[in-house]
Amino acid sequence: MNMFRYEYTTTFLLLFLLCPMVLSLLSQNQTNTMINLYNLLNHSDWNPSKNSNPCSWKGVTCDTTNSSVINIVLHGSALSSQSLPVLCKIETLQHLDVSNNHLNSIPDGFLSACGKIENLKLLNFSGNVLSGFLPTFHGFGRLESLDMSFNRLSGTIGLQLDGLVSLKFLNLGYNNFSGNLPTNLGRSMVLEQLVLSNNNFEGTIPDQILSYKNLTVIDFMANQLSGSIPLNIGKLSKLGTLSLSSNKLGGKIPMSLLNIKTLVRFAAYKNHFTGVVPLGITKFLSYLDLSYNNLSESIPEGLLSPPQILFVDLSYNKLIGHVPANISTSLVRLRLGGNSLTGEVPSGICEAIRDNQLTYMELDNNQLKGLIPPGLGSCKKLALLNLAENQLTGALPPELGNLSHLQVLQLQTNKLNSTIPIQISQLQKLSTLNLSYNSFDGPIPSDMPVNLTFLDLQGNNLNGSIPSSIGNLRNLLDVQLGENQLSGDIPQMPSSLQIALNLSSNHFSGIIPSSFGDLASLEILDLSNNNFSGPIPPSLTKMSALTQLQLSNNNLSGFLPSFAPYVNVDIEGNNVKNRTNVPVNNSPRKKGNSVVAAVLIAIAAAIFVVGMVTLLVVLISRHYCKVTDERVQSNEIENLDIPQVIQSNLSTPNGIHRSNIDLSKAMEAVAEPSNVTLKTKFSTYYKAVMPSGSIYFAKKLNWCDKIFPVSSVDKFGKELDALAKLNNSNVMIPLGYIVSTNNAYVLYEFVSNGSLFDVLHGSMENSLDWASRYSIAVGVAQGLSFLHGFASGPILLLDLSSKSIMLKSLKEPLVGDIEHYKVIDPSKSTGSFSAVAGSVGYIPPEYAYTMRVTVAGNVYSFGVILLELLTGKSAVTEGTELVKWVLRNSRNQDHILDPNVSRTSQAVRNQMLAILEIALVCVSTSPDARPKMKTVLRMLLNAR
Repeated sequence: MNMFRYEYTTTFLLLFLLCPMVLSLLSQNQTNTMINLYNLLNHSDWNPSKNSNPCSWKGVTCDTTNSSVINIVLHGSALSSQSLPVLCKIETLQHLDVSNNHLNSIPDGFLSACGKIENLKLLNFSGNVLSGFLPTFHGFGRLESLDMSFNRLSGTIGLQLDGLVSLKFLNLGYNNFSGNLPTNLGRSMVLEQLVLSNNNFEGTIPDQILSYKNLTVIDFMANQLSGSIPLNIGKLSKLGTLSLSSNKLGGKIPMSLLNIKTLVRFAAYKNHFTGVVPLGITKFLSYLDLSYNNLSESIPEGLLSPPQILFVDLSYNKLIGHVPANISTSLVRLRLGGNSLTGEVPSGICEAIRDNQLTYMELDNNQLKGLIPPGLGSCKKLALLNLAENQLTGALPPELGNLSHLQVLQLQTNKLNSTIPIQISQLQKLSTLNLSYNSFDGPIPSDMPVNLTFLDLQGNNLNGSIPSSIGNLRNLLDVQLGENQLSGDIPQMPSSLQIALNLSSNHFSGIIPSSFGDLASLEILDLSNNNFSGPIPPSLTKMSALTQLQLSNNNLSGFLPSFAPYVNVDIEGNNVKNRTNVPVNNSPRKKGNSVVAAVLIAIAAAIFVVGMVTLLVVLISRHYCKVTDERVQSNEIENLDIPQVIQSNLSTPNGIHRSNIDLSKAMEAVAEPSNVTLKTKFSTYYKAVMPSGSIYFAKKLNWCDKIFPVSSVDKFGKELDALAKLNNSNVMIPLGYIVSTNNAYVLYEFVSNGSLFDVLHGSMENSLDWASRYSIAVGVAQGLSFLHGFASGPILLLDLSSKSIMLKSLKEPLVGDIEHYKVIDPSKSTGSFSAVAGSVGYIPPEYAYTMRVTVAGNVYSFGVILLELLTGKSAVTEGTELVKWVLRNSRNQDHILDPNVSRTSQAVRNQMLAILEIALVCVSTSPDARPKMKTVLRMLLNAR
């Protein structure tokens, strides 16, 4: 018996020693405090009835004996300000993270109580809605890390932080602080990381900052700082990152920076720095960005050669001289565009270097001459090569065909000649090929890279016919072949075309191919200035996405087919009549021309009736999701019969909508082509009138083979049901859905004003004053902030553009198409990812390489929308993306702003200039440099 007790006791002691997590418990006081917190928060991951040990609750960390709570993470937990003081009852707390909640203030009770916790080392309040002044922190003697970023704090900073004697990390970025940069940041001067980016700090960089000898990170990006960098900044011998971008700093780059051996990253783009690029500045750096300044003279010869250098961006300065020939094998990105560099492209950049890492090389917008060196073919990892807008001559070297990783090749606006080498077809990953406005002659190569998305060969001397193999390029979105000498038969074009097919100013003759009618996703067809004859094929009316049809200056005759009223048709210089035998007005048709519209509707109805019998035969053979993104069927084929419903639901909790909506009426509406009111990249909107007289949108999702397999219809429904519970005045909330045997439909409230694109660039052009544009910008930002801040994770926009912004009124926007990210899988696309995730002009540059939709990518797209509102121009303007056009003209801001609006008053112009700065931050090349939408919204409101 005693032996048994001995063994039992020994076993128990061993279990106690080996399994403290099982047997150790918190004190009753801490247990009660944690249960108290649970009752206050109703935290979904905390449940005392199922798990009585708080140490195992999500976000809670205890010490090794489970006797004390030391860390609490309540990230995104709907925590209220009133609950904060309860946390301070845990006297053993070391780390407290309450980021991404809706805290609007920090109670005095929290500051006084938590300030007494002896070992509290970390406080994270980032991503809340804290407003007012920065509180004063009394106590907190061992606090090492304080993060208050991404809030709405304002005012100046004086002595509020001076008592934090142990402070090493301070992040106050993305707030609305003003005044001078703070200099009292802990009396012990032990600060290591100082982040004050994206505020409204002004004045100079104070010398007192240099007293913090332990600083490793300084981030003052996106403020209003002026003056120069302190000459003795080299005293900060431990500094690793210095970010001063997007300020108003000037003067010369101080030579003392060269003495900091630990400095890895120096970014100071978008300032007013002058003078030369210091010789030796890259001796220790890995990352250097001085783009968009006023630096002059030549680039030091040794700048690109240090073995550790990875990234150099000196674009858009006033640099002259040659491109340095000695380039490090470690260099990944080289950007020198927008200068006045002369000489030749260095021939030995990659020759005979097996491990060269160069991935992006941009030397565009300079004055480089000579040949493109064949040695570039040795840059095996090159993904982007941009030598556009120089004075390069000679032939395109066939050695470029060795660049097996090349995705973008831009050589437009040079003086290149000879034929396009057949080796171009070897570039299997190439998505963008721009050789426009050179002097290439001969035929278009019979084989082109299979993954091409954008092909631009316009403005050359190419002759012969278009190769039939172009029809095999199933990723093509945009084809520009205008202003050449092309002739012969036009082959079947790939049905993937969406943006434009430009064959203008060539020598094509004969009748217009009826096969163009198969290009159901194409928006612009330009056949002007050729020798086409005969009638305009009625099949062109099947191009359901068509917005512009350019047929001017041909030999066309006969009658004008009945195009949809939103299609701009230009037939000047032809002999085309309408059905009343009256010559058609040669100017582009307007939506307001009611007589012409009525005639066209009558013609459309006649054609519709005549074609019904034939088309019904085709309808019988259709199967579930048979229509693909490459070939969306014509409206007549899609919509003649009412689709068979396999699942539907009214998801909205709104009783009025539930009583008004008749799902069968919605299905009748989508069976009638005349109900189409809007078409975007992924959707077709139908006007559905209910028996009550209420009007709704029934939106068809065009890419149904990308949405869901038959087995996942339930998942589709659950996603829509969840979205229907959202509530935001600037977001289009789905009301219900219908899944049929051949497509999926989503129901919304009807919006009569159409899309922002229609109002900005369509028939209502110039109707938006600045007050309306500003209100739209704020409304869209509010909607996106709501979606990005969703508790269960951000709701992203797969295709954020002015076409996906609907207008309740000319001041009230709605962010639409929110379900696409949830139900469309871009990875299933046969095209490139960037072709799926966004519209041209709105796609952030990193999408081509990261292959994923992100919050930062949405911010970029919003920045483009801001630029549209500011300039009045579309996302692709004057042959280039609007972002590039704006950056190219950034030194002449009056040229950028829409003169119809900016000249209204000086106050309007000043506000537009302030918002232009916000837009430029949003479209930063680096995703990390873009603010969150919550911050963008605050910046917009502050610009009022």
